[in-house]
Amino acid sequence: MSSAPKYFIVEAEALPEIYRKVARAKQALELHEAATVNEAAKLAGISRSAFYKYKDAVRPFNDMMNGHIVTFQVMLRDEPGVLSAILNIFAQSGANILTINQSIPTDGVAAVTIGAEISGLHIPPEELARLLEGQSGVIKMEILAG
Repeated sequence: MSSAPKYFIVEAEALPEIYRKVARAKQALELHEAATVNEAAKLAGISRSAFYKYKDAVRPFNDMMNGHIVTFQVMLRDEPGVLSAILNIFAQSGANILTINQSIPTDGVAAVTIGAEISGLHIPPEELARLLEGQSGVIKMEILAG
């Protein structure tokens, strides 16, 4: 018997507007842009009841990942310096690499799985993912677990 996943990572634009507004209200409270839930809800354009209904279920990706170990899988071209450049991105962003597992390259491509603790990131996790995806020699990048 299989159970449905508890969490999904969904692009913000695909979510109903109410969820994005609740996340905005939570952010206003965290950043002290609003002193009360009422102010935060008003700032986000939602009712207090909507805020309370969804506040525990809506969290931005970076909030869920803070202080966690994340597993990245990266498909890399088998070229000198590609893996080194990827590891440099992790180091510059403040991630602490815990494990690296690389397959033997086949047809010029190697699968690399990297486990990293990301509580020390200097940038949002989404930006780290974008940097990895945009690196020369990266064919594909995905987050497997976190």
